[in-house]
Amino acid sequence: MKFLNKNVKIALTVIVGLALLYWGINYLKGVNLLTPANSFYTEVESTEGLLTGAPITVNGFQVGQVRDINYDYDKHKISVMLSMNKEMKIPEGSTVTMVSGLLGGTSLVLNLGKGPDMKPGSVIPTFKEAGLMDNVTDNIMPMVSNVMPKVDSIMTNINGLTGDPALAAALARLDGITRQLQISAQQLTVLMNNLNRSVPGLMNNVNGITTNLTGATGNLTDLSASLKEMPIDETMTKLNNTLANLEALSQQLNDKNSTLGKVVNDRELYDNANHAIASLDSLLTDIKANPKRYINIKVF
Repeated sequence: MKFLNKNVKIALTVIVGLALLYWGINYLKGVNLLTPANSFYTEVESTEGLLTGAPITVNGFQVGQVRDINYDYDKHKISVMLSMNKEMKIPEGSTVTMVSGLLGGTSLVLNLGKGPDMKPGSVIPTFKEAGLMDNVTDNIMPMVSNVMPKVDSIMTNINGLTGDPALAAALARLDGITRQLQISAQQLTVLMNNLNRSVPGLMNNVNGITTNLTGATGNLTDLSASLKEMPIDETMTKLNNTLANLEALSQQLNDKNSTLGKVVNDRELYDNANHAIASLDSLLTDIKANPKRYINIKVF
């Protein structure tokens, strides 16, 4: 009797352990056997990453999870057992959508219909919604395939450009230009420092020049006052009369019929005058040479 009691205890311990192991395995899968639930089914062509314990959501809120996944050899489809919360009522016309996640996981989204409530064990139609990775594969990958040859061509051109000796020479020249600019900047800094030291003296010179200009302005003012006191009108009148007399004299000289014009323009008179002057000069020369011939001095 004691032996039987011991065997019973061992059997009970093994059964409890297996039950806990089964519950623990399902719990790790995300299936809580202690939570009351209603079971529904859906059929899919491919699981595409759908695993046991995957969440079932309505408007983003989880209302159940995938309980089991089996292959139906008669229909050649995959039967998915849906464990829904006990309070969740599923009306007829509802559908299940498979949504692929960014990292490859798949979840189910329950789209509620508007008919009467479905009984537990009913089959809910399933539709597959294109996930992010599907959009990448269908839309972005063809674009990437078209761009890759261009990228390869661009990289080839870049490699050719970077390997061109002319680019290295240009960079070397640019480095030299940069050094020259640095030297110029330093020289400009020195020049600005010198200017800063010279500006006070320069300003003193400017102030001295300004003072001299002020004195010159005063002298000009005095000169202007002196000019105002001078009889400029009388002087200008006399100057105009003198100019008029000179103009009249010039007209007489240019007029061959006037006395002065005849004297100036008569060639014969000019020649006679020259001849008379020459004769007078000869006479004076002879008087100097032979004074006795012309001067008699008698002494009584």
